[in-house]
Amino acid sequence: MGGTIITIIIGYLLGSIPFGLLLARSAGLGDVRKIGSGNIGATNVLRTGNKTVAALTLACDVLKGLIPVLIGCYAFTSAAAMLGGLAALAGHIFPVWLGFKGGKGVATALGVLLGWSWPLALIVAAAWLLMFVIFRISSLSALTAAVVGVPVAFMFGMVGNPDELFVFATLWPRVLIVALVVIITHRANIARLLNGTEPRSSFSKAK
Repeated sequence: MGGTIITIIIGYLLGSIPFGLLLARSAGLGDVRKIGSGNIGATNVLRTGNKTVAALTLACDVLKGLIPVLIGCYAFTSAAAMLGGLAALAGHIFPVWLGFKGGKGVATALGVLLGWSWPLALIVAAAWLLMFVIFRISSLSALTAAVVGVPVAFMFGMVGNPDELFVFATLWPRVLIVALVVIITHRANIARLLNGTEPRSSFSKAK
């Protein structure tokens, strides 16, 4: 129990670090919350025109989802790995340092999935990339990837000790939670997608 609590705390604190904001400021790009979508994630950082900082943001946001899962898995239990990953996702979306107003959790969710099942994470990432190449809409890509992940996780089966995790020893309920979180954080985007006003991503530098 103590190990699970420790992993949850580590997950939340690590997840709440706003790497996009910090990296953009350190590179002299200003406050990314004041450009583009106002998001602190890699997609919005890319709108500054600095691909290197955007790539670093993406890597850091993925890692902050992955690391708590690995800590829980190798230092404690499968339950700790599951809850630590979810805590990291919560930290990214509700960071204490930014008044609980953070990002939408896509890259961090990918890091969590990477820790739970790397083949699943690769499939989800491929789904995101395919949709983005076709439509050039980041939110649609994220939503599609989230939905695709659930049936794929169902086919993958177990990830933990069934005596310890009960239903969450099966991968798909975990992934369903992550998918629902991604869908909820994109509810405004969904409304724009339905009425045809969601912008395509040009990644040109914001004026």
